[in-house]
Amino acid sequence: MALDKELIDKLLEGYQKPEDLVGENGLLKQLTKALVERALNAELTHHLGYAKNDPDGRGRDSGNFRNGTSRKKLTGDFGQVDIEVPRDREGHFEPQIVGKHQRRFDGFDDKILSMYARGMSTREIQGHLQEIYGVELSPSLISDVTDAVMDEVQQWQGRQLEPLYAIVYLDVLFVKMRHEGRVVNRAVYIAVGVKMDGLKDVLGLWTSATEGAKLWLAILTELRNRGLKDIFIACVDGLKGFPEAIEAVYPQTLVQLCIVHLVRGSLNYVPWKQRKDVAADLRAIYTAATAEAAELELKRFREKWDKAYATIGLMWQRHWERIIPFFGFPPGIRKAMYTTNAVESLNMSLRKIIKTRGSFPSEQAALKLLYLALKNVVAKWQRNSLVHWKEALNQFTILWGDRIRAAVASV
Repeated sequence: MALDKELIDKLLEGYQKPEDLVGENGLLKQLTKALVERALNAELTHHLGYAKNDPDGRGRDSGNFRNGTSRKKLTGDFGQVDIEVPRDREGHFEPQIVGKHQRRFDGFDDKILSMYARGMSTREIQGHLQEIYGVELSPSLISDVTDAVMDEVQQWQGRQLEPLYAIVYLDVLFVKMRHEGRVVNRAVYIAVGVKMDGLKDVLGLWTSATEGAKLWLAILTELRNRGLKDIFIACVDGLKGFPEAIEAVYPQTLVQLCIVHLVRGSLNYVPWKQRKDVAADLRAIYTAATAEAAELELKRFREKWDKAYATIGLMWQRHWERIIPFFGFPPGIRKAMYTTNAVESLNMSLRKIIKTRGSFPSEQAALKLLYLALKNVVAKWQRNSLVHWKEALNQFTILWGDRIRAAVASV
């Protein structure tokens, strides 16, 4: 809606400094108050069926009339402003622009959640709002706003899933939180799936005292109950019993030890000066054309590096049976597995958010922040196209076309 320039000029008469516009008693607040109160009175007029001061109004058959106003402090980007909310005698009037129990303009809560999702504490958010908007909000009110997210978390956690995911990455993140009166490291389990259209999605978050295959069995069963009927490839870390848990729920799924996870874990044993050289020799292993060629490269790696870093060679040798399925995949699928490995990068993003917290007062507080942070990360995923996905999809169709058709038929 275009604004009358003459009206704008009239409103700005006497303007001398920014405070006249956005200050405590500036034009923006005055205009907000006037427009909101005008809209509220228009809503009440529509509700009653007659305008304010209409002499014919009191003769209406409804018997319901205007009944003065009540004061309310409204918070928004403009700061805080006191408004007069009109009432009707019977109390049936339900304002739309500012609801009966509403104290903040739509969108203001989103700012609180956005700051919380970036790792700011309630005290930091309180100080930021005071500094930027001149708004005084108590930490308890900010907590109430963020606590309301838990309903959304529960709906998200129980939502229906796609019947088929090409790749699912399963991993764990350890977070300090208060549990039964003391601060402990609790495992937060994360499942990330790659759908058949190539888009990634976080399937859920689960917490437990420790990382264990039994809990993964329960998580995988939950995923199946939520509609996930089949997975082509499950990428996991080296947890003992983990592959067996997957195969118990999804017997057709190929279980692959996550190569990216394994490489990063290997480099943890290497000083910065030698990481580039070690990483290059590891790359020769997992980019080999066949399992036999990869085994030869592993032998060369151990001959070169076992004296300094025997743990790395032993780790690869110990997990070799879960590494070699990777070499049975065509190049397109291998590339897709590299480029879609979102779990490690996701964990890095989440660690940046939680590292400033020290610990969380409860499991709910941790899940609340992780969920909000995930929303920001996933939004960026959806904007990025997947490299090599079309080639991988063609190869998935050749290898497992019958399973794709079965999944489509089950919808």
